[in-house]
Amino acid sequence: MTIEVVSENMSHGGRQLVVRHASPACRCDMTFSIFLPPQSEGGNVPVVWYLSGLTCTHANVTEKGEYRTACAELGLAFVAPDTSPRGDDVPDGDGYDFGIGAGFYVDATEEPWSWNYRMWTYVTDELPRLVASEFPVDMDRQAITGHSMGGHGALTVALNFPDRFRSVSAFAPIVAPSQVPWGQKALTGYLGDDRATWRKHDAVALIQHGARVTDLLVDVGTADQFLEQELRPELIERACADAGVALTLRRQQGYDHSYYFISTFMANHLAWHAERLS
Repeated sequence: MTIEVVSENMSHGGRQLVVRHASPACRCDMTFSIFLPPQSEGGNVPVVWYLSGLTCTHANVTEKGEYRTACAELGLAFVAPDTSPRGDDVPDGDGYDFGIGAGFYVDATEEPWSWNYRMWTYVTDELPRLVASEFPVDMDRQAITGHSMGGHGALTVALNFPDRFRSVSAFAPIVAPSQVPWGQKALTGYLGDDRATWRKHDAVALIQHGARVTDLLVDVGTADQFLEQELRPELIERACADAGVALTLRRQQGYDHSYYFISTFMANHLAWHAERLS
């Protein structure tokens, strides 16, 4: 695949790039950002994948995530894909929580979404192959994290590919989309009414049915306006306890759902990943 570097800026001794490419999976142009720390000048470095939440693009975390200082110190590449296909020919949904900006990291099977909305294939196959071929990253040392819808994506990707990722964390994730309005709307719209097809995209259901990772780090804010209805961290807390999965669930007093929350704890998450990637 041919890539186009849309922008490149030096930061913290490394390089922050925004990249566009034609995506066979999503059948449109896709854009992602990648930060390469100064250590990448001397060889391949570990990579942290960051999946964003509803309405976001790569730009939200790139501009507000405050990850570059920690990534430069720890020698971590940081990749942030978009949340959905985009373009004049890409169908859109009703509301902010379905359609463009809300791909939910699944491969849609329902019309008209199935032609473009193939974010599962994009983030688990196409984009990793592209990044590995074009940039100095060590694909034997991968970690994944994300926020909200992207936290859901990070958890489900890691649980489906436990041998690929050395660590997984999440900020305010949707842990059980099958049980909350955001997830029920998206999974019905993209995958249809058969709930058996939803299971691989529900972290709590995956853990309950035997999927395992070594440990998990999850942060939620106690002032998050979506905490009780959409996020429901107590469900993954219970599932991990029942399954013997080591979960560190931190309820951060007074923090909400915004990037003020994410940026506050980003460096801590990256240090946690770096320990497991070393």
